[in-house]
Amino acid sequence: MDPRKHEFEINKLSKRLHRQVGQAIGDFAMIQPGDKVMVCMSGGKDSHVLLDLLLSLRERAPVDFELIAVNLDQKQPGFPEHVLPEYLRGRGVPFHIEQQDTYSVVKRVIPEGQTLCSLCSRLRRGILYRVAGELGATKIALGHHRDDILQTFLLNLFFGGKLKAMPPKLVSDDGHHVVIRPLAYVREEDLARWAEHREFPIIPCTLCGSQEQLQRKQVAALLRDWEKRFPGRLDSMFGALGRVVPSHLLDRDAFGFAELRPHGHFDAGGDTAFDPEPCESPRAETAVAWLGSET
Repeated sequence: MDPRKHEFEINKLSKRLHRQVGQAIGDFAMIQPGDKVMVCMSGGKDSHVLLDLLLSLRERAPVDFELIAVNLDQKQPGFPEHVLPEYLRGRGVPFHIEQQDTYSVVKRVIPEGQTLCSLCSRLRRGILYRVAGELGATKIALGHHRDDILQTFLLNLFFGGKLKAMPPKLVSDDGHHVVIRPLAYVREEDLARWAEHREFPIIPCTLCGSQEQLQRKQVAALLRDWEKRFPGRLDSMFGALGRVVPSHLLDRDAFGFAELRPHGHFDAGGDTAFDPEPCESPRAETAVAWLGSET
């Protein structure tokens, strides 16, 4: 590729990533003044990009907040213990390495060939919540992105029988922490491109990363194929998660069907099952304050 064209494309990517992360933070009030944000670093591309963008946005954000990177060393065989500490020191980022042998626990408890992710994630989550309390972190930032959210939505739809996705902000299971996902609006494809451009020291996972039969990986392949065949469908699906119409679903707890009565007024969407108009893109106004001059 022509160097000038490459630079132009990278500049566009940088602006898009900063805009989307700033928008997500603003839309869901993820970070407030004085927050201490614990960035969970697995060593994969997603967490590397998350830390990189938060460091950049902090320089021109309208609020002051701290960042601390935390890595859980699960004692996976061959895990390069020196890589993340050296990288974080080089960037001047405060960090904490928590060492817990969850790898042996998962391999001992889960029979060979069965899914490791459920137990692994529960163990990891509990440890990270404890560490957040010990460090005085007010927010826990995870590197889940738009594709993760769509995959979770379809997994719950196909296998869980629920209309449920992965929220950009939630209170932790123990009720003591706020978990945020600043990459909620970002496509995985863009994360991969930025990670390659920035040459992050990527550390692969030898647990879930080695399991090709996972339902999540199968759903991810389905979504990639769908987007290839029908460009723009994933954007439409993702937008739908922010435009829920409870009156046109079947959840009696979410909408008072039993109390419905004629009201004598025209309702343009009252008995319309499908809206022919194209969906609008999510609003970006809230991103501006987080971006400074780079819009």
